[in-house]
Amino acid sequence: MIAKKFTIFGDPVEHSISPKMHTYAIEGLGLDATYTKTHLEGACRLRTIFLESFDAANVTVPHKEAAFAQCDEVRGVAKEIGAVNTLIKESSNMIGYNTDAEGFYRSVLDFGEIKTALILGAGGTSKALSFILKSKGIEVTVLNRSEGRLKDFQNYKTFNWENFESSYHDIIINTTSAGLEEESLPAPESIMIELFSHTKYAIDVIYNKETPFLKMAKAYKLPTKDGADMLLYQGVLAFMLFYHDSYTFDEILPFMKKAF
Repeated sequence: MIAKKFTIFGDPVEHSISPKMHTYAIEGLGLDATYTKTHLEGACRLRTIFLESFDAANVTVPHKEAAFAQCDEVRGVAKEIGAVNTLIKESSNMIGYNTDAEGFYRSVLDFGEIKTALILGAGGTSKALSFILKSKGIEVTVLNRSEGRLKDFQNYKTFNWENFESSYHDIIINTTSAGLEEESLPAPESIMIELFSHTKYAIDVIYNKETPFLKMAKAYKLPTKDGADMLLYQGVLAFMLFYHDSYTFDEILPFMKKAF
């Protein structure tokens, strides 16, 4: 049997621990496969590179929406979200899925009941999170720097930095890349003060780093999480798709946990 080839597409992608997670699962389950990183500054050749070189892949920022547009078919919740983070090759077709949504929802269950959520950012990850939270009966508000990308969130309450109105939310979620490579907040400090003064919990989807967002949340004595659990759970769900559900969530999880 020919060894399977997997990768993660992104820009940046050097920081990703997805290869480590998936390699632990591959080795733990005794499979013949490799998982690498593929840095793409632009997404125009994503589909071509994928179909020429890989059996399955993950997609991280900022290419989730571009990958969605290039898929031959999109399945599951990804159709409503408009962004994919998992690609599967079937014959000569690129099939897209989204495991971010369910992975994130599993990660917030530790906090207990959540009725309202504010999401910072309006990219592919924000689309996935807003969709899954709304589907679970949670009222979602999206705050983005500018108005442009908010047009994709017509079914949600939205604000930009200019027209922002403060109100209470059970949880604040940062989906922007602010803090990933520099020490910046995802919104002006005056807005962040308002947000952290009117919430119970804070999550940053960036993982393995205490971002300025999380530092500020902790200064307000809020329970916090980074994106490690979301990354872990979406990775397990993606791996299940890689192998067409030949392995269960609970079989894969212990191996991938080793990466953390």
